Amino acid sequence: MNQINKPLDTIIEGDCVAVMNSIAEKSVDLVFADPPYNLQLQQDLWRPNMSKVDAVNDEWDKFTDVGEYDRFTRAWLQACKRILKDNGTLWVIGTYHNIHRIGAILMDLGYWILNDIVWVKTNPMPNFRGIRFTNAHETLIWAQKRKGAKYTFHHHDMKALNDDLQMRSDWFIPVCTGPERVKRNGEKAHSTQKPEALLFRVLLSSSNPRDIVLDPFFGSGTTGAVAKKLHRHWIGIERDPAYIQIARERINAIPDSPYEERLFVIPNKRNRDKVPFGVLIENGYLSIGRHLFFQKTKDVATVLANGFIECNGVIGSIHQVGRGIMKSPCNGWEHWYFEDETTGERHPLDVLREKYLSDIQKVKD
Repeated sequence: MNQINKPLDTIIEGDCVAVMNSIAEKSVDLVFADPPYNLQLQQDLWRPNMSKVDAVNDEWDKFTDVGEYDRFTRAWLQACKRILKDNGTLWVIGTYHNIHRIGAILMDLGYWILNDIVWVKTNPMPNFRGIRFTNAHETLIWAQKRKGAKYTFHHHDMKALNDDLQMRSDWFIPVCTGPERVKRNGEKAHSTQKPEALLFRVLLSSSNPRDIVLDPFFGSGTTGAVAKKLHRHWIGIERDPAYIQIARERINAIPDSPYEERLFVIPNKRNRDKVPFGVLIENGYLSIGRHLFFQKTKDVATVLANGFIECNGVIGSIHQVGRGIMKSPCNGWEHWYFEDETTGERHPLDVLREKYLSDIQKVKD
């Protein structure tokens, strides 16, 4: 059970380091951080038609020098590490102005980087002065608190989200525009509001329903909005009362989900109960002497009483014999097929394993 001394699904006003230092140690599953960029803009930006660019020139993005920014970065990253569970992970997003300094500091603090993700903006702001390449991406660093700890990653969910192709580290997502962009009096409510699609991938990939997600730079509340839609608990920390009001109104406008939690929990084959192949024989799902067929070859195996199979004079487990055929690692549940005695159709052994697990669950229920 999550142990935390702050209310869940709420925004806490205050300095992020001070607030995080008041939160119970090892109580948060995931941190998503969108810290100040430290852009250090020296002058206003103007379009060719002499209209002023709505750039990031907020007070919260101003630091006296790089040293001050580094001290600030170290402080909030240390605070995050204290409250993260040992198997927790942190996401931080930034631009070339700050992300490399953040990456170096988090490595110094003992975080272990799992990935860096390039958010490719499909509709970036043009480079109006024409003196550099158009800045069309931001970088996300995904890091675990403790190297080697078992962390949450829903690989198959990301693959499903990407038309059954493994999701890569380049994410093509438009910047926040249109109805999603929160505005006040016709102007952007927050200069660096992130698109919900970006947070959707972050939270779906690396957290579970009911996990606690903390955002130390809550801003307009995108993290909370997506967390609510995905059945995650959230805590936002924000020091600007105006942003707090904007975020609170935005999240309160999202109706509670009427859907069962099971829609947000995608079964992971790695987490299911282990089933020895011999159990299928013991319980009559496969008979001794039954033939198995190896995927895309003419190799045929015979089922033995002890749960091994024999193929071409080789005896071993479904994985060992398959590995010998493939000359590479083999998951026998997926590569060996059985033949339906009624229809003659062939199906992977995994179908029988799933049937066995389903039948066992029915008995338990």
